[in-house]
Amino acid sequence: MIKKKISIFVDVQNIYYTSRDIFKANFDYNKFWAATTQDREVVKAYAYATAKSDEKQKQFHNILRAIGFEVKLKPYITRKDGSAKGDWDVGITIDILEYAKDSDIIILASGDGDFAMLIKYIKEKYKLKTEIYGVENLTANALINEADKFVPITTKLLIKKK
Repeated sequence: MIKKKISIFVDVQNIYYTSRDIFKANFDYNKFWAATTQDREVVKAYAYATAKSDEKQKQFHNILRAIGFEVKLKPYITRKDGSAKGDWDVGITIDILEYAKDSDIIILASGDGDFAMLIKYIKEKYKLKTEIYGVENLTANALINEADKFVPITTKLLIKKK
């Protein structure tokens, strides 16, 4: 049996905040990895996060690496008005475009509607399948509608509270 080639891209901030806001729980990256990679060959797996210097964040990044993700970090920027930003949309887009040609399936974990146009483009250009994982109530309809397969994040993909 020929395994499908997949590339996985996780918008860590989006998944963290949407899972926390709806479920008051954390996303389980081990369960996600098991669900997405079963009987498939991983071409590339990136987790995009912000670089905060606290120890818990560093431990979390090491956990992601141990699972199989390459972690890409971007500085967490605090603006003059006090608001903060750690946006990876352009970086994720560039990487998806880079690995789409080598993949049968692109898997994106994010609810950000800005990715709908990208998903449509890579499906048409590379004739591949797309799977989107997101918290349903906080995932843009345009992104859900563009995906070949939308997998809602439910309690099955969350860390159980003790």
